Amino acid sequence: MTLLDSQQYDPTRDRRRTRIIVTLLVVLAAAWLIYHFRHYPERKVAGQFFAQLQHQNYESAYAVWFQDPQWRQHPEKYSQYQYNDFYRDWGPGGEWGLVKSYAVDCSLSPGGGSGVIVQVTVNSRIEHAYVWVEKANRTLSFSPTEVQCGNWWTWVTE
Repeated sequence: MTLLDSQQYDPTRDRRRTRIIVTLLVVLAAAWLIYHFRHYPERKVAGQFFAQLQHQNYESAYAVWFQDPQWRQHPEKYSQYQYNDFYRDWGPGGEWGLVKSYAVDCSLSPGGGSGVIVQVTVNSRIEHAYVWVEKANRTLSFSPTEVQCGNWWTWVTE
């Protein structure tokens, strides 16, 4: 076969290949976004909690902790972790002191767990705060373990 005997150019073949490549890229980007934001509701709740602490609205933070804005109407329901204990842990005299800044870093759902561990950097400290957010009702509690994150690859694959 010589150069003059070659096949005619078929633009539909090129369009089809371009569509396949673009579709594949869109599907991969959508899959990455869905995977990356799978714990967005839990991170948002943790962010709301620390925002209330930052504004020193400790009663509102307690309401976010239990996802019950009407907690004052039935405080006996929360006898396991009363407001006074909460204030001692998260108030100005607590481990984190006055929350002046915070950043929700990452989250991890341990295998077989009913919740998500959220890592938060408080006041630019090296040690992080870890809270457990239940998936079912978005209540918070102290995390049983810690999460390791912080580099760009973890953020991409998290």
